[in-house]
Amino acid sequence: MREVVYRYLNTYEPFDMFGSEHIFAIVGALAVIIIFPIYAKRNLNKDTQNKIGMLIGWLVFGNYITWIGLEGIAGTFDVKLHLPVHLCRFANLMMPLLMVWRSYFVYEILFFWGFSGILQASITPDIAAGFPHFHYFRFWVGHQGLILALVYATVVYEIRPTFKSLIKSFIGLNVFLGFAAIVNVLMDANYFWICGKPVNHIGERIPTLLDYLGPWPWYILIAEFVALAHFLLAYSPFYFINKRKAQQ
Repeated sequence: MREVVYRYLNTYEPFDMFGSEHIFAIVGALAVIIIFPIYAKRNLNKDTQNKIGMLIGWLVFGNYITWIGLEGIAGTFDVKLHLPVHLCRFANLMMPLLMVWRSYFVYEILFFWGFSGILQASITPDIAAGFPHFHYFRFWVGHQGLILALVYATVVYEIRPTFKSLIKSFIGLNVFLGFAAIVNVLMDANYFWICGKPVNHIGERIPTLLDYLGPWPWYILIAEFVALAHFLLAYSPFYFINKRKAQQ
């Protein structure tokens, strides 16, 4: 079985960035992310809404667990590559806390993470395998599934971020950055792309926004300001909505 899983995980057609399989994934995910939460809010009863929300949470959580399990079966699990010390993987593991147990603190943190770095990752995905390989679906479920969960919680559960949420999330981002840096030093790894710019799961360099932020280590500092700008942009609709309500 190990040999079969190993061959499968390492045999695939290459992913074509900005090709049809990339554009289709983004457009399809956007359609689901926009339409489905609105449909669920308007047409489903509370019990069904809750069950679907829990299903989304466990699906995103299980997506990462399944990947790790397959790498373990194949004998290719590597603590330098597969630990949940990238933002999206850690966020995937937090999904049940939000979608099952409705943790507002987790929502506050993940909302801004999701609509900044994780959304950016969908534009320049760090995957090597194309459709219909497991790695292809694993990436999109882990990223777009997380965005769907956040939109679902916002629309259906009527959870909203505040400006204090933005501050908490930014502090949390830097705590995670510090944790990842410690892990990298201890394991000679490159989690959270602190020690070098992004590569896919087979070590190939991929173009990302970080390519425009200067050389190492300066791109890390500049990325802090870019992340803060993304956080403010993600909060801006709620700022204007609250401002309009206050004027009424």
